[in-house]
Amino acid sequence: MNKLIKLTLLAGAATTALICGAQAQENPYEEIPGVWAPLPDGRVWGSTSTVYYGGDGTIWAAERCGGNGNCQDTPEIDPVMQLDKDGNILKMFGKGMFVWPHGIHVDHDGNVWIADGRGDEERGVGHQVHKFSPDGELLMSLGQAGVAGKDNYTFNQPCDVLVAPNGDIFVADGHSGSGRAGPNNRIVKYNSDGEYIMEFGGAGAEFGELYEPHGLAMDSQGRLFVADRYNDRVQIFTQDGEFLMSWRQFGRPSGVYIDDNDILYVADSESNSGGTRNPGFDRGIRIGSAKTGWVHAFIRDPDKSTRFNVAEGVTADDEGNIYGAEVEVGALKKYIPRGSRPRR
Repeated sequence: MNKLIKLTLLAGAATTALICGAQAQENPYEEIPGVWAPLPDGRVWGSTSTVYYGGDGTIWAAERCGGNGNCQDTPEIDPVMQLDKDGNILKMFGKGMFVWPHGIHVDHDGNVWIADGRGDEERGVGHQVHKFSPDGELLMSLGQAGVAGKDNYTFNQPCDVLVAPNGDIFVADGHSGSGRAGPNNRIVKYNSDGEYIMEFGGAGAEFGELYEPHGLAMDSQGRLFVADRYNDRVQIFTQDGEFLMSWRQFGRPSGVYIDDNDILYVADSESNSGGTRNPGFDRGIRIGSAKTGWVHAFIRDPDKSTRFNVAEGVTADDEGNIYGAEVEVGALKKYIPRGSRPRR
């Protein structure tokens, strides 16, 4: 029996055991009531799947210009914002530069990366990943503006972006629609100058294959965690694209985040929401260990009146507070610990 088969069997057995307790965990968090992070001038939150802790006491997010359509239709709105931990807006930028902000990452230098998950070919915007300075200066763009494709430098609905400690850039490409498989279903790797290195994944449900890679995170070991949403699993890879393991105990993942203590936060906004969307699982935010895969806490969605509720994007600050970016409702939520931090 070769190494991969042994690893696959072990991973499958371990995941089966972990799933049994994944939904029975307590919720040691409470939601800040009311509208957290109100926007200025009476502006309301549109859909947002983008939220990321800046590492400096601030939170970064982007919303879809008051709705869930094309931000090019409201070019006067700045969709990208920096907030403090109390929800006060510190700065805003990005007007006219996006179609559909989808994924966000803050690198070790404080630069803000955003994946634009749709395109507007007529206006020449979208299907790109943008790198901004903390002050909103555009520093780099990957992909071809407004052009969908699948070559080394063209994306089709990129979902998320992550920058490794050595500066390598990983792009999750691309999004699905109306239950159909996305056209690319791959992870594309670049060096810090934006030069193509390799790609991995490919459409499918076998280990290492992807069906809508919706989010990215990296642990202290340098392993890449992929929210393989339509396959109802988190997959873990080396930075060279070697498949390591698959975890189903965190539900149907839309967003993934790993903090400095290797605590894994997974936003599940779609489980048990109809059709084949992971029946038998409740949706919510699961918190556990990126080292062992054990789920330690679960913020269960209390509202079943909407089809896709709670967070698609998730992050946590250095005090253990959790922030959820909500698409269906259109909001940014904050959850604070009731007691001690979840154990690792």
